[in-house]
Amino acid sequence: MTDRRPIVVFLSSLIVLAGAFVLISGVTDVSMIAFAPAYMFTPMVAGIVTCLTGSPSFEQAGLRAPWGRLRWLAIAVAVPLVLILLGTGIALLLPDVSFVPDANPLTGEGTEFAPTDAEQPAGPSLPDWPLNLLVTIVVAVVAGVTINAVFAFGEEFGWRGVFLTELAPYGFWPASAATGLVWGLWHAPVILEGYNYPNYPVVGVGVMVAACLAMSPVYTYITLNAESVISPSIFHGTFNAFGTTMIVFAQGGSELVVNPVGAVGILVFGLATAAIAVRGAPALTREWALDDEREAEREGATGSGAEIDSTGPENGT
Repeated sequence: MTDRRPIVVFLSSLIVLAGAFVLISGVTDVSMIAFAPAYMFTPMVAGIVTCLTGSPSFEQAGLRAPWGRLRWLAIAVAVPLVLILLGTGIALLLPDVSFVPDANPLTGEGTEFAPTDAEQPAGPSLPDWPLNLLVTIVVAVVAGVTINAVFAFGEEFGWRGVFLTELAPYGFWPASAATGLVWGLWHAPVILEGYNYPNYPVVGVGVMVAACLAMSPVYTYITLNAESVISPSIFHGTFNAFGTTMIVFAQGGSELVVNPVGAVGILVFGLATAAIAVRGAPALTREWALDDEREAEREGATGSGAEIDSTGPENGT
């Protein structure tokens, strides 16, 4: 029988932490968007509380280096770049979206996102197309695997580490769906204040939930294959760093559509999820992060047994 206590502990801790941020935001009259960097660590704290109260262990929740599976760290960097570029290409097919080749994703220069304060530094200038895109990719990768990954880990240890581990008995797809649902709803306090969808904050909550539901199986797939929460943290960090590319190079259209977490992003991740379904989702067990170690133990036991079997008859004669 599945022990649901760790799930209750995790969700209860998360609700208390999120509620505390909302309360502090209301009392201090500081936007939740300003608190977003700190808010990102609430799933991690909820995960730590869950681990300290008995289950799972930190290593069981994927807090380990993916030795032997380092290629999945590279995949975690490459996949969000490919998906966002694909989404940008799809967005440019829409009738009300135009291509802006001289845009600067690092500063917003050449777009509606450009600073309006003349005294504000413009930031680094970029070369012309397509070198500006190449520079953006390099910057996104560097940021994605460093500072962004640190903040993303604040979420991923909770979502893909502790929560996913405790949902493992339900299987890959139900666990991914439940994680995606909670992940999306957790964004609500920030979305309602204009994050991601400034003109549609209420509708934006629903769109964000849909986006997280579409993204979740891809994150789960990356996590299970890497056997470490480091991989989804890098994926998440790179996605966040490169996400502005879509709405900078492809301008126009609704923010609910032309957005890495809008309809275009949902479509692209939906295609990736469909590919996982066709290929076959990996098995999800509570020992997903320890599969390599268990396999090594089994192989060691088998090797020892083989020696005993081969020498046993000789010793017995």
